[in-house]
Amino acid sequence: MVYGVTGSGKTTLARKIGEATGLPWHTVDDLTWDPGWVQVPVEIQRNRIQAICDQPRWVLDTAYGTWRDIPLAKVQLIVALDYPRWISLFRLARRTLLRVIDKKPICNGNHETFKGTLSRDSIILWHFKSFKSKHNRIVEWEANPAGPQVLRFRRPKDVEAWLNNLSRVE
Repeated sequence: MVYGVTGSGKTTLARKIGEATGLPWHTVDDLTWDPGWVQVPVEIQRNRIQAICDQPRWVLDTAYGTWRDIPLAKVQLIVALDYPRWISLFRLARRTLLRVIDKKPICNGNHETFKGTLSRDSIILWHFKSFKSKHNRIVEWEANPAGPQVLRFRRPKDVEAWLNNLSRVE
């Protein structure tokens, strides 16, 4: 499971892990948002995540609090992107701006808009609201000897070096 602050590059990393290893990877936003930015009911989200986690091999690009217990019960490795705020915020702002401009559909045909970026539900505002708690969660997971293995990365170049050493799972 890839975990990190908003804008850290979780989906990109999950895709790269899947490509490097042959493991099936899943983008959580596609499982939790319907067209029109309608949030999928939590029970359906939980069922979807449970179905994935019941498989012998998988990679998720994050874990939402309403169902985080499901992958945590089965995950063998958490790849934690615990970058300084300036890195993840820069990545998020750049990504958001590019998505607003190019209008490329994301998660089930949804689009990012300037209005959404400036709203109370803004992904950038969410970055500020959730940064500390996500960082603290990573630190707690890493310190827990009874939990799954945690690879905590503080720099993107360290992630790239790790990725270059991954091999296919047979």
